[in-house]
Amino acid sequence: MVDVNLSEEEQVEALKKWWRENGKSVIGGAVIGLGIVFGWRAWVDHNQGVAEQASYQFEQLNKTLAVGANESAVKQAEQIIADYADSTYAVFAALNLAKVKLEQDDKAGARVELKWALEHSPDPGLKQIAGLRLARLMLDDGDIDGAATLVAQTPLNSFKGELAELRGDIALAKGDKAAARSAYQEALDSLDGNTAIIKMKLDDLAVATNNS
Repeated sequence: MVDVNLSEEEQVEALKKWWRENGKSVIGGAVIGLGIVFGWRAWVDHNQGVAEQASYQFEQLNKTLAVGANESAVKQAEQIIADYADSTYAVFAALNLAKVKLEQDDKAGARVELKWALEHSPDPGLKQIAGLRLARLMLDDGDIDGAATLVAQTPLNSFKGELAELRGDIALAKGDKAAARSAYQEALDSLDGNTAIIKMKLDDLAVATNNS
């Protein structure tokens, strides 16, 4: 610091002395500060460029899926997952890839993709979608306990009705009709959309109970 009570000549000499002692650190600090600013800007620009490229590739994947070119879609989805593994686009690509593999009767491959989506999704809603689809596939494959464990680990949120229906299917597969009926009723109460299938399941349960 410069003493404001010094004469003008003394202030000049004091400033020269201060600069000799502190000039390098001031310049260094300024350079570091500028480096941080420009580095941050470059990082932001890079991330924006990556996001735009991922978005473009995902758009191309959707177009390929729309025309039913599944073999090309598989390659495109795998490329998105490989290049942008930390992005939401990769999770969507994995979900689409699982659907394609199911259409190709590759259930094991579909399970791998759904598990990847479940483990890597940064979005809770997408985690629930991946978990629901994976649990449904596990149940269809006869892995009742595995499906039940996965459903129990899935938090209740936007898909409460779908989870309840799946719990009903699992309970029914285990032969627990009372638990199945309770879960189906919960699903019926939770869903606002088309509930015809759930009503049918409840009706079938009622018939089975009356005939037993």
